[in-house]
This record gives sequence, structure tokens and C-alpha cells, in this order.
Amino acid sequence: MFLEKDAMQQIKRGCDEILLEAELQEKFKRGKPLRIKAGFDPTAPDLHLGHTVLINKMRQFQELGHHIMFLIGDFTGMIGDPSGKSATRPALTPAQIQQNAKTYQEQVFKILDPETTEICFNSTWHGPRTSADMIRLASRHTVARMLERDDFAKRYKSNQPISIHEFLYPLVQGWDSVEMKADVELGGTDQKFNLLVGRELMKAEGMEPQVILTMPILEGLDGVQKMSKSLDNYIGIEDAPAEMFGKLMSISDDLMWRYFELLSFRPMTEVEQFQRDIEDGANPRDIKFLLAEEIITRFHDAESATAARQDFINRFAKGALPDDMPEITLTLEQEMVGIAALLKQAGLTSSTSESFRMIQQGAVKLDGEKVSDRGLELAQGVIVVAQVGKRKFARITLA
Repeated sequence: MFLEKDAMQQIKRGCDEILLEAELQEKFKRGKPLRIKAGFDPTAPDLHLGHTVLINKMRQFQELGHHIMFLIGDFTGMIGDPSGKSATRPALTPAQIQQNAKTYQEQVFKILDPETTEICFNSTWHGPRTSADMIRLASRHTVARMLERDDFAKRYKSNQPISIHEFLYPLVQGWDSVEMKADVELGGTDQKFNLLVGRELMKAEGMEPQVILTMPILEGLDGVQKMSKSLDNYIGIEDAPAEMFGKLMSISDDLMWRYFELLSFRPMTEVEQFQRDIEDGANPRDIKFLLAEEIITRFHDAESATAARQDFINRFAKGALPDDMPEITLTLEQEMVGIAALLKQAGLTSSTSESFRMIQQGAVKLDGEKVSDRGLELAQGVIVVAQVGKRKFARITLA
């Protein structure tokens, strides 16, 4: 079962890198279920679609019969993962970690099979560690090796502070793989250094090293920056169906294919057929409908997906959105922009006074909702479909 060509293609779908693919093939040849690990620090109370890129890959391994280990980093979460950070990240309190961890467990089973998923907490083995144990672990790596990490190197060269505890994070994460006896560890591309540390620690312990499988970081609704709650460019898996549908419909047609590859469970052959259909004249909006319905069905149900689609159609006057709607990116000088200035800069009105007048007349809509607040402000990273009157539309990205 584990050596089927189609199965390997499924595992490689959307992957950025497999280190080393030959080792993975060798593990498959043994015909035994592999121990698949992926870790998540419970640093926020809710998961969004960006998190599910890894969880979807775990599901694929699970469907092929492998043993899934979903690691909740309740210990590492109190350190703070420095990956990709330009400054030291504040650590969370134990109470925050526990509450977020509980939420993660509830949400992850919307994708994974609870009967065949092992939930692990790295406080189980790190919690009892003594200071001497941590010092011994720290002796496994040098400062020079740590500074090979791109984010550490950049911060060091620019005289940005790096706390000693941040050096411990990759070692603690790597040791998780030793404790869990992982055959494969999944992580985002920004986790590559940490995943490699896991391989090295396993070798040092005389164990067969884990294979590393990295997945790309999913872009948020703006199509530029990574999906993040702090940037308000995210789709939460707990979002209401109508809200989720509207957000998915707001992504660009180009970004839609990225979402199909990383978020959809449809075969790539079917996705490729969708692309050919559009080349032959199909409306991209109708294909995007299918993506939105699939994802809403996964996290809610089919009935909610159908209702969300109909609500979207009703709100936008049964297809009144033009197929050739312009896509505009506005670079903000500040973090926020007022609605009147937004409409003027997007070319939907000739002046801020006209913007105010159109708002007063009830002729301005954002994502199908009428705007009545003249003082409304929108934040950097937001994407909205703006409408003025019956004929002026624009999909606006605030950068």
C-alpha cells in the first residue's frame, strides 16, 4: 500500500521539499506504518486555514495508514518560537497555553480522524527536566551553528537582540522527535532549521533520523503576506459559513489555484481540468464557488455551504459583480485609511466629499454590505470588494 505511485504523488502534492526523499522511499519499503509528527505551539486561541496546510498533509498520511502524532507544544509555547521573527516574541503564560491547547484539540479533529490520532504534549518530557538536563541539551549545539539560521544571522548583523532562551527553542523542538521516535516530521518552510536539529539529535542518540517534509507558508487574503490573525488577512476555521464564503470569494483568481493545491482534497487532475475550463471560457467565480463550498462543508456542513453560497449570490444581486472587476493595491502611508480616502484613491469617487455624499445616499458597499459610517477605517492587509453605485466596482488590497 505504501509504495503505490499515486500515494507518493499525493504525499508530494504541495510540498516544498523532502529531506531526504530516498530515505522516505526506504522507510516506505518496509511496509510498516510510519510515525508522522507535526507540532503546533498553542500561541493563539484559534486555528486558521494557514495552519491546516500541515494538518491536511497529516490527513493524507493518515488515510494511507500511517500513525499520526499531533504535538501540542505546551512547553515550547512558553519559550516562543523565534522562526521568522525580527524581534524576541513574548512568551505566553501557562494559563493561556492551556486554554489555547484545549481549543486546538477541539478544532484539529475537524480534519483528522480522532480514533487514529495521538495527541502529545511536550511538557510530558520537558516539564520534569532539571536545570542540569537543559544545560546538557544546550551542549549539543554551538552558537556558530545557531547563527547559521537566517533570522538569527540577520538580527545579529543588525544588532537586534537575541535572547539565550531563543537558542534553546530549536533544541527543545528537536528533542521532541527523539522522545516521539518520529519517522517523518512535517513543518513549514520557516521551520527547516528546527527540523534539521531534530535529525541531528536523533543521530546523536543512535536513532534512525527523521525525514523532513516542509510545506509552503500559505498566503493570506492579500496574496502577499502569510496568513495571520494579526494582519487580519486570515480565514479562521471557526468563522461563520457566510463570513468564510465571502473571504474565500475575495481572493484573486491567481491565488485561487494556490488554495486549491494546499487546501482542497480534490485530485490535482480535477483542479487541472478546472484550469482548462477557464481557458475555454468558464467563469473563474464559478470555480471559486466550488472551493468555498468544499472548505465550508469540511468545517461546518454541506447545508451551511449551500446556504452561504446563496447568501453570497443574493447579497451581490445575483451575479452583479463584473467579471472584469479591476484589482487595485493601495500602499498606505499609515496603518489605517478612512473609507472616504479609500474610495477616492481607488478611483471609485473623484473626491473625499463625493465619497461622503455617496455614503450618505447609501450607494457604498464593502463586500456587499452597505456602509453608513462616514468614519469607518480599514487596516493594512485587508482585502475588500468595494462598490459605489450600480456600476463601479474594485477589489482593493491595502498594503
